[in-house]
Amino acid sequence: MGLSWDKVVAHALTLPGSEMSTYYGGPAVKANGNAFLTPGREADSFHLMLDLDTVDMLMETDPDTFWQTPHYAGWPGLLVRYASADPARVLAMIERAHERALAKKPPKPRPKKTR
Repeated sequence: MGLSWDKVVAHALTLPGSEMSTYYGGPAVKANGNAFLTPGREADSFHLMLDLDTVDMLMETDPDTFWQTPHYAGWPGLLVRYASADPARVLAMIERAHERALAKKPPKPRPKKTR
């Protein structure tokens, strides 16, 4: 099974409380108001938001699938290649990111700008 943006989004949207939304002006899947899946800055990957320990473990155990550019270094997120040799693991990590998003408090609404 090859992965694509449409397939990872479809999987994420099957998870309880997930919804299609936006994050910094781009598409995102959110749970409890928290983004956990967004397109990557690289065409062959998407961005997944996970805790730092999981990010480090994934990059160490499968660097061909899970990786970071300097933009993401030190942050709780990483890039995931669609061409993973283990798509089942990728889908499981989407589920873990979803659980993390559900457990977080919803973000506070931003004040509307007045002119």
